[in-house]
Amino acid sequence: MQERVTRAAAPRALLATAVLALLAGCGGNDDADDAPLAYQAEIRRTAMGVPHIKASNWAGGGFGMGYVQAQDNLCTLADAFLTYRGERSRYFGGSAQLVYNSTIGRPRNIDSDFFHRHVISADVVQKMAAAQPENLRQMVEGFVAGYNQYVDVAKKGTAHAACRSEAWVQPITQEDVWRRMYAANLAGGYSNFVEAIANAVAPAAAKAGAAQDAQTAPSLDQRLTTPPALQVGGDAGIGSNMYGFAPAATGESSGVMFGNPHWYWKGPDRFYQAQVTIANQVNVSGVGFLGVPLVLIGFNDNVAWSHTVSTARRFGFFQLQLQSGDPTTYLRDGQPVKMAPRSITVASRNADGTLSDVTRTLYTSEYGPLVNLAGLNPALAWSQSMAFAIRDINGENFRTFRNWMRWNQARSLEEFMAIQKEESAIPWVNTVAVGRGSARVWYADIGAVPNVSPEQVAACTTPFGAAVGAALPNVPFFDGSRSACDWQTDADSKQKGAIGPSRMPSLLREDYVGNMNDSYWLSNANAPLTGYPAIFGPAGTAALTLRTRLGHTMALERLAGTDGYTGNKASAAIVRDMVLNSRVFSAERFKDEILTLICTPSQWMVNGATVDATQACATLRAWDNRGNKESRGSHLWDEFWTRVPTTGLYSVPFDAADPLNTPRGINVAAVTALRQAMATAISRVGQSGFALDAPRGEVLFATKGGAKLPLYGGCGGVGYFTINCSENDITAGGYSMDGQPHGNSYMQVVSFPSGGVQAHTFLTFSLSDDPASPHFGDYTKAYSAKQWVRMPFSESEITGHPDYRTTTVSASAK
Repeated sequence: MQERVTRAAAPRALLATAVLALLAGCGGNDDADDAPLAYQAEIRRTAMGVPHIKASNWAGGGFGMGYVQAQDNLCTLADAFLTYRGERSRYFGGSAQLVYNSTIGRPRNIDSDFFHRHVISADVVQKMAAAQPENLRQMVEGFVAGYNQYVDVAKKGTAHAACRSEAWVQPITQEDVWRRMYAANLAGGYSNFVEAIANAVAPAAAKAGAAQDAQTAPSLDQRLTTPPALQVGGDAGIGSNMYGFAPAATGESSGVMFGNPHWYWKGPDRFYQAQVTIANQVNVSGVGFLGVPLVLIGFNDNVAWSHTVSTARRFGFFQLQLQSGDPTTYLRDGQPVKMAPRSITVASRNADGTLSDVTRTLYTSEYGPLVNLAGLNPALAWSQSMAFAIRDINGENFRTFRNWMRWNQARSLEEFMAIQKEESAIPWVNTVAVGRGSARVWYADIGAVPNVSPEQVAACTTPFGAAVGAALPNVPFFDGSRSACDWQTDADSKQKGAIGPSRMPSLLREDYVGNMNDSYWLSNANAPLTGYPAIFGPAGTAALTLRTRLGHTMALERLAGTDGYTGNKASAAIVRDMVLNSRVFSAERFKDEILTLICTPSQWMVNGATVDATQACATLRAWDNRGNKESRGSHLWDEFWTRVPTTGLYSVPFDAADPLNTPRGINVAAVTALRQAMATAISRVGQSGFALDAPRGEVLFATKGGAKLPLYGGCGGVGYFTINCSENDITAGGYSMDGQPHGNSYMQVVSFPSGGVQAHTFLTFSLSDDPASPHFGDYTKAYSAKQWVRMPFSESEITGHPDYRTTTVSASAK
């Protein structure tokens, strides 16, 4: 099927002269059909509606990407651009929370608005845009024109009924896209402290008589410390799995890349899948965040790669000693330094529809924005004597998307690795990559990381920093009054205060590499890495997560031929099967021991009441230790394991010499706590209305088009490798993935057979956010059925696909 759509567009404006130009007037112009074309792209859709964008230049490729992203996800994107622009309160009121969870959590609109206007200020946007290569600037320019053209189409059409007539669905500018891209940098740092930055308002200066008394620092009660809920980099935050198997391990002529970010199913940070082909420039397929014109995880003709959230810290705090009588002046090496104020006014919608202006004066220092840490501990509020600033290394990293743009065009694994070292820009994730013709596979945690020495940690950590250290492990919390405590710079550092690439971890292997969100230390179970700065995370000093232990166990069992599959090679077909088999590590390792301990007898007293666990014990004994749709009893185990206290649970502690098998052995002294956990689990399942032996797919599901689609997997804390993690309580209708879940998102298994690319993918939540779209749930149905989608990549595969349809979209110059 073929179709052509043409509209008029504003003239192309080079960023060198108009970085922040508004591409207005992208609406219809019936007399413009014969005018010269400023942008043009052919959009070929195939399996699950995935677009394969073909253009003759970078601006055209961006135009196509902006158009299809809006066509499939207009409501989510329009809402997101309000967030990055700092205008949510104007339309939705300041006290309401953000609709979707994302890397900034769900703060109040008013706090989100102040945060984005303060941290992503006009000068930052200009620096971001100016640092990019010309081809990326052209893609952004085209993206804006394409998005705006579709907004014009949508306003006159019937799609996106939920938002198309709303005043907040508006054309965007290049500035909006640069804001969105810069915001992606901050997920490992500033974005975790939105409210704290947005509410860092200076106290009024004390009167002269009281100023001296106010210089005494308050005492800190550690019992009042509340660890921050880090969306990215926290214990219970977003995660991922990935493997790279080398040709010697696959038994094929190619390595095999498996990538699987456990990411948001909804909201501004969810992934969008597409292929972009620009003649003689780039041919790349995969996903990027909504609002970004690039592929961030994916593959081209020669390289495939993926990412997992890194344990390396990307931010730190500086405690500022304030000048007496002036809480907005701090001392540095004895000299006063004035903070830079920024008065920000946000329009906020009232209940009656009128607008009120809300003004806050927020401050920045040479380290970064001021931050109100009273939420971490009340003693850390901005006072007359001290204040705190936060520094995010990626707030000064403008190389990120330049790195990804170069990766999109990489011609070999060797070039890919060289780019990563040259840019040292990847913001908060690990990388695994596989290349055509390469005998080895690549792991690296090479990116932007704060450069703090052990000597500085010892000499510069303040008493307050030490007191809250357990809540912020490996986060530098330094004395900002001494220049000796500034982050250091290596000879090969790519930016001030960052570690140079020669001191960052990487690994090349001829068998496999993998990461499941633990540190770089065990990127291959047989080749631990050590000797890197502590800020990258523990290296053999802390137990691995259950998911990491299972991930490496699965790889080793596959290569040993002991996992029940044919042979001992990690072929692409076997990898596709094994990553969806929904094994549960906690059950595999500990279920039998626990049931032996607590189920004989199966009736006990808990809190003065008799508990009969006979049926629960029988259900769990019969359970297959998996979370497949047909597995019975897995939800009972989930409810139990999430309530098991880990302190004192194991009889054999963690041993760095045996990391996949320790800690192990259930401590018999834990029997009372285990029975309490089981009693609660039985009660919770009973309250839910689900049978103890209900099949997994009845309890865990997604709803698309009014139909419940049974799912599989679970949450990483229980030891699932296959992740579909609902925030919904089992008593509130089961583990629904319809709210604010995270889990398997974009999944790819890619190899490079002679003369081609073989890629199988899922976009688990489907391509479109519009319930009326045929692509609102089709991918999810395939995922529910474990039917991997063979994704076309070559021209012949695309044009020969049974679902092939093509549309040419263009915009003429005025």
